[in-house]
Amino acid sequence: MNVPAQYSLGEIALYFLKLGSIGFGGPVALVGYMYRDLVEKRGWISDEDYKEGLTLAQLMPGPLAAQLAMYLGYVHYRIGGATVAGIAFVLPSFFMVLAIGWAYVRYGGLAWMQAVFYGVGAAVIGIIAISAYKLTAKNIGKDKLLWAIYLVTAGFTVWTQSESVWLFLGAGVLVWLVRAPPKRLLGKNAASALIAFGPHGAPTCVVATGLDWTLLAQIGVFFAKAGAFVFGSGLAIVPFLYGGVVHDNQWLTERQFVDAVAVAMITPGPVVITVGFIGFLIAGLSGAVVAALATFLPCYLFTILPALYFKKYGKRPALVAFVDGVTAAAIGAITGAVIVLAERSIVDLMTALIAVVTVGLIWRVKKLPEPALVAIAAIIGLVAFPGLHP
Repeated sequence: MNVPAQYSLGEIALYFLKLGSIGFGGPVALVGYMYRDLVEKRGWISDEDYKEGLTLAQLMPGPLAAQLAMYLGYVHYRIGGATVAGIAFVLPSFFMVLAIGWAYVRYGGLAWMQAVFYGVGAAVIGIIAISAYKLTAKNIGKDKLLWAIYLVTAGFTVWTQSESVWLFLGAGVLVWLVRAPPKRLLGKNAASALIAFGPHGAPTCVVATGLDWTLLAQIGVFFAKAGAFVFGSGLAIVPFLYGGVVHDNQWLTERQFVDAVAVAMITPGPVVITVGFIGFLIAGLSGAVVAALATFLPCYLFTILPALYFKKYGKRPALVAFVDGVTAAAIGAITGAVIVLAERSIVDLMTALIAVVTVGLIWRVKKLPEPALVAIAAIIGLVAFPGLHP
């Protein structure tokens, strides 16, 4: 971090503005683009700084790609750089989901839009299913303890059709105690770092503007909690949102929620931007702004606060074990959410075929862009939607 910057703050802002506008493929693809462009091609970021940022993004709560973007902005320009990079990366997709949200609210009752989401919803189930499989294979492996946590959280999500943050925290503490008992491996300073930067330290309020202050406050608190429990992949937020948005608060119907996830899939940038669409459906523009700010604020704080101390504490066994446990629980919740959402989106033979074919194509064609699949599913929906044609 001591090497002088070879670029201006404006140049890094323009880069992330472009990436947020055309960066499709999900978090893994986005972090790959950052390495290719900023480390290999331009040499703006050192390989060591990139790897430290990626490790921090995986270790701390927050959507992977957005948090890495903030960290890379932080490398040479500290808080200002993290702020500019984060805003530039998120803003394009936020404006896109606002436009789609406006059209959805205005024309959602039209048969053609229902037909589009008829096909897209089924394709999204296939995309999430294959993502859940990959996350499971990569992070759970053959670890029996993580498998137990994974199965318990998946079963809980299916049974209750929601998820509990206490399961996330409990899973992290369990793996921490089993793999790195405090007396043996966790020093006093590391314990303090864990307390300071753990998920339960996330902010739970946001300053909202709008007419319905009570509703906006509820939105802010809920989405801040949601943002504090997104580990690694933006898909981890799906089961949390489903439980709170559909069941607990009844802000959206199951159909609207699946459509919201679909919107995130067809837009570039972070998948978590679906919160902007959901917020818009709940409370218009002010709801979208509050939901987005509340979701990304924990991510932002979990980047800039521990950045200076990460080299010292980031590889402590206790902290790594805690995150392994939380990650296993999050992936289990994603898997459970796939089952729950499939019950709402797979409504007939055609939607079942779309979901199965989507899974097969992603499995066989490694570099197939997900937005292309979603677009094809939308066309199929327009052709095959029951009742659309006379």
